[in-house]
Amino acid sequence: MPQQLTLDFLNNDGDDAARILQLRKELHRHNYLYYVKNTPEISDYDFDMLMKELEALEASHPEMHDPNSPTSRVGSDLADGFRQAAHVYPMLSLANTYSIDEVDAWGKRVEEALQGQQSCIIGEMKFDGTSISLIYEHGKLVRAVTRGDGEKGDVVTDNVRTIQSIPLTLQGEGWPEFFEIRGEIVLPWAAFDRLNAEREAAGDALFANPRNAASGTLKLLNPTEVARRGLDAYFYYLLGENLPADNHYDNMMAARAWGFKVSDAMTPLYSLDDVDQYINHWDSARKELPVATDGLVFKVNSLRQQLNLGFTAKSPRWAVAYKFAAERALTRLRFVSFDVGRMGIITPVANLEPVLLSGTIVKRASMHNDDIMRALDIHEQDMLYVEKGGEIIPKITGVDTSARIQGAKPVEFVSSCPACGAKLIRVEGEAAWVCPNKENCVPQIVGRIEHFVGRRMMNIDGIGEETAAQLFAHGFVHNIADLYDLKPTQLQDIEGFAEKSARRVIDGIEASKNVPFERVVFALSIPYVGETTAKKVARAAGSIERLMQMSVDELEAIEDVGPRIARTIADFFADNENQAIVERLKAAGLNMNIPDDDSATAPLSNALDGKSFVISGVFSKHSRDEYKSLIERHGGKNTGSISKKTDFILAGENMGPAKLEKAKSLNITIIDEDTFLNMINS
Repeated sequence: MPQQLTLDFLNNDGDDAARILQLRKELHRHNYLYYVKNTPEISDYDFDMLMKELEALEASHPEMHDPNSPTSRVGSDLADGFRQAAHVYPMLSLANTYSIDEVDAWGKRVEEALQGQQSCIIGEMKFDGTSISLIYEHGKLVRAVTRGDGEKGDVVTDNVRTIQSIPLTLQGEGWPEFFEIRGEIVLPWAAFDRLNAEREAAGDALFANPRNAASGTLKLLNPTEVARRGLDAYFYYLLGENLPADNHYDNMMAARAWGFKVSDAMTPLYSLDDVDQYINHWDSARKELPVATDGLVFKVNSLRQQLNLGFTAKSPRWAVAYKFAAERALTRLRFVSFDVGRMGIITPVANLEPVLLSGTIVKRASMHNDDIMRALDIHEQDMLYVEKGGEIIPKITGVDTSARIQGAKPVEFVSSCPACGAKLIRVEGEAAWVCPNKENCVPQIVGRIEHFVGRRMMNIDGIGEETAAQLFAHGFVHNIADLYDLKPTQLQDIEGFAEKSARRVIDGIEASKNVPFERVVFALSIPYVGETTAKKVARAAGSIERLMQMSVDELEAIEDVGPRIARTIADFFADNENQAIVERLKAAGLNMNIPDDDSATAPLSNALDGKSFVISGVFSKHSRDEYKSLIERHGGKNTGSISKKTDFILAGENMGPAKLEKAKSLNITIIDEDTFLNMINS
């Protein structure tokens, strides 16, 4: 079983520490790709296996505790352009299971915890969309908030109002004056196919699946376009005071009477045999549904029993998710192509006979690197098994060798760059083959330009992959510094550019000169230096001049910068071409240092020196982020979970009951806003 893989890493403490750091970094990245970029690279199952491995390692090594570990936080989908609002009740994740045995084990734990009390389990569909929380007052919709980081989310009320299946004014009677209802915003298969057909005709990138399309649509700043796309919504959880019933099922039936779309799949189950039959039925019946699903959810029906069962740090004990097994298809390999990334890494891609998988047509699947391709032992024209783990990213999982064509030759990894012909190199200890011709290999050049202008880097509007390639092809931009020499008349020579669109790009380039130094460092495409590392390196160096002069030892002393990253940074700035580019960027007026008056993070006092804080609830005088900043600037430390090492809990309104219970059990001091402000003001 995959869960047993964790045992392989528990042999050597040094190896464990390195693996913990590696897993944290990898999971943070996948959280960002899933919740912010809507471009996940791995399946839900693979993500959960990595998370379980990290949880096991951290449990074995409490000295490695880190409040910012992925095991202590909920992924975030917060986006620019929307106001944020705190959730009245935190939106926690559900624990995932992948087999009937695991669901039954959860059911038995529930039975034991309830000590013989009679209980009912509600089975319901797990729709594959984007979570939403709706607030109703006096029978009218007043606010819609995305899941966000679990504590707060983006306010998308105007967009949600365009969804026909969501009631703006309730019907019937018996609804509380104030309540919250949670559900899933989805894009039905028919609307998804229509939307992708439109995007293909327009030459736009296609959505990978309905979940990505629903999430992306909900974050559009134009409600008219949201309305046109045809989103739908299903609801599954009612919260608030004075609910119509003391159990989950009857509350949802009441919500259905008020006008909410509640799935017919929601069913009371009175034994584990009922649960098993429910899973077996929907494992195949779900394929007849008009919307994408990725699993089932089981909840204890009684609200009183839910309260008694309580919560873990991340999820309720009274509910569990069951994830459907990845769908699998068999199709023929047409040929293997080799893509070149901006860092020169060569990725083998299986080009397939089109096959329908989880509602989408799959034509390509990455094989990641030479080692994986060799392990699969793929031959020309082989019949390949393709999976979409979590119904997201297609991957090759095996070969039907019985169908292999006699005399078919093994597929060989290329030895030269498919773009420029340079001899590939392989760094010792690395899985990837790399093209070293970074200055003349077109995909690398275009990739670095595209990265540089991205939203989290220099945020230059109007330049994407296609435009970056056109700028290079016309001879206008050969490296990122050339962007600052562009003229509007040059852009107008490119097909698709008019005076207005050219001016927008030039204005975006000018505005990028105000981007903070740490984002400039990230934009430079230094190998292995991601967003977080770039920020730490920039703040430690203070200026580009200092950064370019730092030795490997000095770089390695920076938090989270190991020997490999330190060496690549030093090598990057030792390169004459890179030095020339940096000098031109400086001359163009980009921010190349941390401001001397960086007052937003400057220390204020040592009033909280050595004290550890957990923040919980909703606040009126400052935001949660502002309180976190104040704690750090007065010498304290923020942690994400309560432990014996916690000194204070800064509590606002609606503090989570699980945190309150744990704080009391550990005898931790709970303070309010006024008490905290008095502590730092004194």
